[in-house]
Amino acid sequence: MFKKLNKFIRLIGVERRLCFSIASYTQQILDMEKPKANPLKSMDHWEDDLLERYPDPETSKEKSEFRNYVDSDRDATVREFYQLNHKFQTYDFVCEKEKEFLAFNKREMSIWDALEFLNTLVDDSDPDIDLDQLQHLMQTSEAIRKDGHPDWFVLTGFLHDLGKVLCLFGEPQWAVVGDTFPVGCQFSDKIVYPDFFSSNPDSTHEVYSTKFGVYQEHCGLDKVKMSWGHDEYLYQIVKDYLPKPALYMIRYHSFYAQHREGAYDFLLNDEDREYFKWVKAFNPYDLYSKAPEPPNVKELKPYYEDLIAKYLPETLRF
Repeated sequence: MFKKLNKFIRLIGVERRLCFSIASYTQQILDMEKPKANPLKSMDHWEDDLLERYPDPETSKEKSEFRNYVDSDRDATVREFYQLNHKFQTYDFVCEKEKEFLAFNKREMSIWDALEFLNTLVDDSDPDIDLDQLQHLMQTSEAIRKDGHPDWFVLTGFLHDLGKVLCLFGEPQWAVVGDTFPVGCQFSDKIVYPDFFSSNPDSTHEVYSTKFGVYQEHCGLDKVKMSWGHDEYLYQIVKDYLPKPALYMIRYHSFYAQHREGAYDFLLNDEDREYFKWVKAFNPYDLYSKAPEPPNVKELKPYYEDLIAKYLPETLRF
């Protein structure tokens, strides 16, 4: 009897170890399939990729001079980033994010508090330029001011990346930065890494995979849902306060498939075509104003405080 009992106990032990091994193996498989939230070692790597695709026509710098990264390493992380971005940025995903974030119930802050909050987004991986997020934004706005543009244009340069606070609210990189594009219609082959859309379920959807999808020809971009990220988020926060050209620059500055490639002309209406001139005017400042010399934030802060007060309320809901 005791022999049978011992044998039974040993069998239970083997079964438990087997179950544990299977569960452990299953968890390893599940972990492998989980999307990596932040493959980019630096969010600047996305912008570096933009510089390679759209080099400054007014400079003779070689590609290697823009940044001292090992290209293969950076390119691999950018590819991984876009694999995730193109797989998960679906029409339904955008609807979910709009519902979550456009309730504006995360924080209430002044613009300056929001900028300082953004500055807690630490990036230690840039070997060439040791500037924080606020200094990067101020470089853009100061380049715009130097060229004599209207003050709302200067303010737009100063604020345009403020929507990246999404990272500090727990959003993965692929849902914050990267080229933006329409969802709910066919993905253009002019979008960076278009082959990666093969893993996006919308690419085989009976409606979303068609040229016009859920939209009408020349319906206007205001009726079009864009992939979720910092552009749309900030636009929704400030849309009641800034001039329309500024809002176009904020909302579509990452929409390279249109303002550089013209891939979605069939969705634009007359108003879009008129205001995209401002998006194109803003783009060189967005891409080419970064420099190693930091602006004097303390000296410039009073000017920007007055500029913010001219156009925006004391606090905004994020």
